Amino acid sequence: MNQTASPNVFDATAAQFEEEVIRRSMQTPVLVDFWAEWCGPCKTLGPLLEKLAADYHGAFVLAKVDVDKQQELAAAFQIRSVPTVMLVKDGQLVDGFPGALPEGQLREFLKHHGIEPAAAPAEEEAPAEAAPLDPHQEVLRLRKAVEAEPDKDEHKLDLALALLQTGAAGEAEQLLDRLPANLATDDRAIKARAKLGFAALLADAPPAEVLAAAVAADPGDLRARHLLGVRQLVAGDAEAGLAQFIEMLRRDRKYGDDLARKSLIDAFRVLDDEDLVSKVRRQMSALLLA
Repeated sequence: MNQTASPNVFDATAAQFEEEVIRRSMQTPVLVDFWAEWCGPCKTLGPLLEKLAADYHGAFVLAKVDVDKQQELAAAFQIRSVPTVMLVKDGQLVDGFPGALPEGQLREFLKHHGIEPAAAPAEEEAPAEAAPLDPHQEVLRLRKAVEAEPDKDEHKLDLALALLQTGAAGEAEQLLDRLPANLATDDRAIKARAKLGFAALLADAPPAEVLAAAVAADPGDLRARHLLGVRQLVAGDAEAGLAQFIEMLRRDRKYGDDLARKSLIDAFRVLDDEDLVSKVRRQMSALLLA
């Protein structure tokens, strides 16, 4: 039986029993559940007690004692069968019962000892998600940063990456070429170089809107679909770009001398999102093996 992740449930040990159970019970009642892995009724009672500990929001805490691992504690409480539950309040053992009880009787037991559910803690408001950065605004910001600190090469690398997202591959490449050796081998710089390979494909390509319209008019237009995927990838929408390559593979895996497969492999090299890469790798494998 695994301990729940609830903050009101914990595994009790002989070494920490005085601190975690006896002293803690001076402020908060502690229900002690003596259980064993091999005990069938324990597997019914344990989850019920953990559920109540969560429902009562800290009105009591649940200490779990594995009698096989904590034989000293089991002997101290003269536990003769499991499950057995004991209630400790104000530093004293006040009550208990053997065997598994249904939820209604467990609640009555707690109520009898003045333990009622506490109010749920107020949920903290989730922080508002930051709006995605406009790549063109980011280029302007970084140009000013480079002007203000022309010797700080990190700004130039950041500017090159931002320029790539706007499609300004030529200027981005010039900045990368001028980076010192320590930054030229930076992981971001290496990936930026790989992105330049994609960006080079877009030198004479139509805008994304035109390509999207072409694909919508003719889903089998794999050239337009490929360029649209590259545009989306370079612009930072990796998931959309990979989806275009996967659709190419689904429609014609041999198109353009394995262009879809090669594009996917090149994309995997430049992306940081390991979960996305792993998911799309599986999709690619399934299509290639079909």
